[in-house]
Amino acid sequence: MQAPTADEPPSSRDDWAFVDSGSDAQEHGYPRPQFRRKQWLPLNGRWEFALDREAALRLPRDVAWSSFIDLPYAPESKRSGIHETGFIKACWYRRKLRSGTIPEGKRVILHFGAVDYEATVWIDGSLAVSHEGGYTPFEVDITDFLRPGTEHEIVVRAFDDPSDLSKPRGKQDWQLEPHSIWYPRTTGIWQTVWLELVPATRILSLRWTPNLERWELFFDARIASHGRTDLRVSVKLKLGDEILADDTYRVIAGEVHRRIGFSDPGIDDSRNRLLWSPEQPTLIQAEIELWGNRGEHLDTVYSYTALRTVSIQGDRVVLNGRPVTLRLVLDQGYWPEGGMSANDAELRRDVELAKAMGFNGVRKHQKVESPRYLYWADKLGLFVWAEMPSAYRFTPESVERVTREWSDAMRRDVSHPCIIAWVPFNESWGVPNLPDSRPERHYVQALYYLTKTIDPTRPVIGNDGWESVATDLIGIHDYDADVERIGRRYHADEVRPRLFNRERPGGRVLTLESHFEQQDHPLVLSEFGGIALALDQTWGYSTCKTPAELEKRYAALLTTVNSLRLMAGFCYTQFADTYQEANGLLYENRQPKFDIRRMAQATRAEQLHEPQLGDHRHGLEAAGRD
Repeated sequence: MQAPTADEPPSSRDDWAFVDSGSDAQEHGYPRPQFRRKQWLPLNGRWEFALDREAALRLPRDVAWSSFIDLPYAPESKRSGIHETGFIKACWYRRKLRSGTIPEGKRVILHFGAVDYEATVWIDGSLAVSHEGGYTPFEVDITDFLRPGTEHEIVVRAFDDPSDLSKPRGKQDWQLEPHSIWYPRTTGIWQTVWLELVPATRILSLRWTPNLERWELFFDARIASHGRTDLRVSVKLKLGDEILADDTYRVIAGEVHRRIGFSDPGIDDSRNRLLWSPEQPTLIQAEIELWGNRGEHLDTVYSYTALRTVSIQGDRVVLNGRPVTLRLVLDQGYWPEGGMSANDAELRRDVELAKAMGFNGVRKHQKVESPRYLYWADKLGLFVWAEMPSAYRFTPESVERVTREWSDAMRRDVSHPCIIAWVPFNESWGVPNLPDSRPERHYVQALYYLTKTIDPTRPVIGNDGWESVATDLIGIHDYDADVERIGRRYHADEVRPRLFNRERPGGRVLTLESHFEQQDHPLVLSEFGGIALALDQTWGYSTCKTPAELEKRYAALLTTVNSLRLMAGFCYTQFADTYQEANGLLYENRQPKFDIRRMAQATRAEQLHEPQLGDHRHGLEAAGRD
């Protein structure tokens, strides 16, 4: 850790230079891609920092500032400059900022992308806001704390008990050293901190819901109207230079709810140019303006949406009215230098790599991923299964915490077209007695129905892996290393009764309700493979010793799995090595373990050519870039 010096400023910026990124803020790394304004100020970079291992300190005046940290990286990560891997109950952050003149009628909002787990924020020693939940954003209006030309102090306390198993923690280990499939902890700030200059009367939120049956988009907006009754919202939708809609709606009680219809193209196949899919990720750009009477312009927000629907028909997953085979890869969302945090180029690169490896989607495992990752998945075309990080105890407190944070995460991400499924539970984590405990089954069922209530447009996998009690499709986790046995187990529809009555992948029954045996729920082999390229102190479900052996085994396994008529899709474990888990198709630094073009052929079960000299290179040149 680096101690501060007298001539070194406590932050990398002390001015009031809001970024004016125009309408196209996406390439500037705007932290909230579907709700963008022109003027914002990123506060990432160097902050003063102090560890509080036993959480003994309560107020900013008690803190002895002893080091610096680089945000948005957690202190456990190398990029933070701290790299503290021991137990930390609390840590403190401080940054000084000199405020400029705030234009009349404007407000300054301080945003936090994510702080794990409980955050308390002070401005100049006065409490500004508190928030609980390590994966979801929060904000506070700090205008009334600011005085033009004055240097202000922002202090953040993050409390995160490393032994607390009743909070949503995902893959964060409760033991001192990472063990089995759990990884180092993430404490404190791990996503972007930023300021935004906004009008007092403004647009608060947007939600887009496509409906292909009616060939329309449902537009939902909330407005900070301050009692005004003269407000109107205009919505302009464009595809390139083509205007698809240009409408104005009256704000009633601070809300707008409208259906925006498009001309029904009938049998004209040109309509497909409007539909979003991994092969053609068409995004519709949106400009939303808030107006008062007599042409008074109040606010502008830039967004995007897409026309696409996902549903279940019988035993298939259907995209835009047509069956689609899911070819997913399990992605933990960790980086060797940054932990759970990555820069924008790395997020984009992971999306590009998943596509280059032959997959059409990822299952983001035990993590609510950065909105910037979801933006690149939207833009470049990649399905995402969105999954709630688990708690590991079943208590009234854990139920309340998971339910609240899952609801917040869904509301944050519900408009992203890339998300095609919600997964509130994984492998009965947090509900360990599910087969025998009626309250635990009710909890899974309740969260399933709550998810369907918040978003009735997407499938929900109630408990992925086994022991389904409420679900739209049945996810199966099966790490059997015998390819022939995998083939026999899932080879045809006729094996469904045996599968539900006798088979025990992972030692668990697949369903806890008898009605699943009669219904045509889609089946997805949602975890399998896990073949590790064996090195010292690594972990995997099975191992091999050379890249050539890994390629051969992967190709054989994927050829079998792609041939399984019973399955609506699969999710291979996993995208990249993660700490002690060496079962990625990529090394931890995202270098492929064998030729990425041949990897894509195997993923899609295409005809493989014989290996040629140099095929087992580890560079990324074959991945390509849009």
